[in-house]
This record gives sequence, C-alpha cells and structure tokens, in this order.
Amino acid sequence: MATPTRSGRSGFARDPEPSRPAGPGVTQEETRRRNLGAVLRHIHVHGPTSRAELTSWLGLNRSTIGALAADLASAGLVTEEAPSSGRRAGRPSLVVSPRSDHVYAHALSVEADRLRAARVGLGGRILDLREVDRPDGMSAVDALGPLIGLIHDMERSVASGALLVGGAVAVTDTARDRDGRIRIGGPDETLRAAIEAELTVGPGFVAGDLADIAAVAEHVRGAAAGVDSLVYLHGGLGVSAGIIIGGRSVAGHRGHGGKVGHMVVNRDGLLCGCGSHGCWETEIGEAALLRHAGRESGGPAAVVEVLRAAGSGEPTAGAAVRQVADWLGFGVANLVNVVNPDAVVFGGSLRDLYTVGADTVRRRLDAMVLPAFREHVRLRVAALGRDAVLVGAAELAFGRLLADPLNVGVAAPTGDGVVPAR
Repeated sequence: MATPTRSGRSGFARDPEPSRPAGPGVTQEETRRRNLGAVLRHIHVHGPTSRAELTSWLGLNRSTIGALAADLASAGLVTEEAPSSGRRAGRPSLVVSPRSDHVYAHALSVEADRLRAARVGLGGRILDLREVDRPDGMSAVDALGPLIGLIHDMERSVASGALLVGGAVAVTDTARDRDGRIRIGGPDETLRAAIEAELTVGPGFVAGDLADIAAVAEHVRGAAAGVDSLVYLHGGLGVSAGIIIGGRSVAGHRGHGGKVGHMVVNRDGLLCGCGSHGCWETEIGEAALLRHAGRESGGPAAVVEVLRAAGSGEPTAGAAVRQVADWLGFGVANLVNVVNPDAVVFGGSLRDLYTVGADTVRRRLDAMVLPAFREHVRLRVAALGRDAVLVGAAELAFGRLLADPLNVGVAAPTGDGVVPAR
C-alpha cells in the first residue's frame, strides 16, 4: 500500500493520541509538543471545539488546554472566540477553530481520465479545485506540467500571509495507452521529486496510490470514521485497495501493494492486462459489466446507464449486475477472511455497483465468510465521492504539521507560485 515516500510508512488517526505526562527520558518540551499536536489534530478532524470539550476529550486540565490553544492561536493555526450563544451561567468556554482559510495544503490527483488539483484548508475543507482532462497515453510524469499549471492558477487567488504546509499527490494504478490498452502502474518517485523541485515547498511533497489515499480520507472523515480496520475498494479502469489496520495504512515493499484486482478468481477467465487469466478486475471492472450487458464499449457513462437500467428492472442489465455483483462478493469474501476488517468501503465505480447489487454481494459473503468475521464486518459505500482522493492527499500533507505544529516549515504564496517562507 502506498505511504508517504519519504518515510515509507504513514501514521494518522481520526482522534489525537492520548497525552502522557513527562516521564524518564521524556522532557517537558516533548510532552508539550505532543499535546499541541493532539489539540490541533482534534480541531482539524472534529472542527470548532470549546476549551471545555477539549479538556474532557483529551484528558488534560483546563489551564493546560488554555495554554496550548493560546500557543496555536499565536502561531496562526487556530482562532479562539466566544460561542455565539450560551445556555450556561458564568463565563463561557472559548471555542477553538481551525484557520481553514489561512493554513492549507496542495492536494493533487493523477486519475485515469483527468488531473485534479485542490487547495485544502486545515480542517479538511476544499478551498479551491481545478481539473483538466488526462489524454490517453499520458504518463504520470508527463502530467507534471499540467499539474504545476493548476497549482499556479490556484495560488494567484491566495490571500497574502496564508501558510502553505506542503502537499501530496495521489496516482491511479491504471491508465489507458493511446491504443486503448490498460497499463498498470502507480505512484512514481520521479513525479513527486519533480513537483517538489518545481515548487520548492519547504515541507515537501509525499506521493501514494490513489486507493490508499482515498482510504485515508474515508477513514478520517468518511464512511469508515469510527472504525480501526478497513478495506477500501476503488473501481475504475482497474480495481485496487487501500487497507488500514489498527488505524495505520498497511505498506508493501517500497510502499506499494493493494493490487487486489489481480487476485486470480477464475482460472478459465479472460486475459488481463497484467498477463494472467481470470483476475478479479476482469470479472468486476467496468468492462465486465458492459460485456455482460451486451455493450462492447462505452466507458463510465455507459456503466451508469446499465446500472440505472438494472435498477429500473430491465432484465439484461439486471442479469449483468447480478453476475458482476456475485464476483464482487466472491473477492470481498476472500479479503474479509484474510484481513478480518471492521468495514469494507466501496468507492469509484464499485460504489454504484454495490448500491444496485448489494443483496447479491451479501449473499456471497453469507456463504463464504467465516461466521466470526461475518458477524461484525460492515459493508458501506464511500461517503466522499471523487473528492476522497483530494481530501486524503491533504491529510497526508498535513501530517507533519499535526505531529509538531510549531516546528514545521511553511511556505508563503506569491502571484506565480510558492517560495519558502522566511
């Protein structure tokens, strides 16, 4: 699975890690920085929160919370204001809010058919979003020029004094060659390094697989918020997965993995672009659904038409959905038996397929999954839609700031890009 390419492994959480008092080998300054990160992460994930609520949720006393919030406000990361209305007698507890318009990250995505760039504020709010088509045959590295152009366009509207804390780029693991064949790839260190060199952003860029990064977003802010272990499945030209166990993204060699679309599920099946026969994605991908529905081609729009027809009771479309959904359930059942997640989240084209074929998928799981695993696993559709990958990329980009809020490089915007802040 993809993780930040600088560290080889990502760590993130929906809620702050518990603070601990200084002990042997732990200085008061280290404890303070840890607590600053805990407060900022909580505000980043949960939004405006009163000092009283922070005191209760983080287990710190009121004076400590007050001092930490004041430090974060002085650094320009949060604001503190009296609540707009109060029902309690006495002095109201100040509300601490992320400075979403002031502190932001760049989030980029190299998708099968388009390139997107967003400016995402602290707190996870998308402030600006730009996109262009990705022509067939364009490599991830070839996408550098258009992506940089999108970033420069966004930066022209950034207010003076705003803080850029870094960026991340998510790359799909499949693309289409000019001759129509599907090419299997993934994040390229060359792309990350080229973006970083072009923008000269102090904290730098991280890169990862699209499915892994979308999994982060759904884990922190979407359909899997509140669970510790999940499998996120993303469908498009191919099928890939992001797997999070115990709140941490699972990493393969060099941070790559999750190519669940290339599990062989039908040894008598069709030839896959990877060279094997009967890979899972040949049975559940967009091409499979169109094939069973009697359509030789069409793309995403045709897939939507088939799903709508199936939902309206059209027999051929309904049979196609049931067949593909059965194979979807077959692969999910195997993944559940291996990983034993709390949730499986369906994203990309699999989101709509699962919505229409949920009963078929569940029947397959009932027949194949171990009872102890089946009892607790929840099947959910992705909540963040296409924005999941941008929200997830921003989460990775904010990682260094959230870990040490007062000791991270930032960059100040200019009219033509960004330069390191003084």
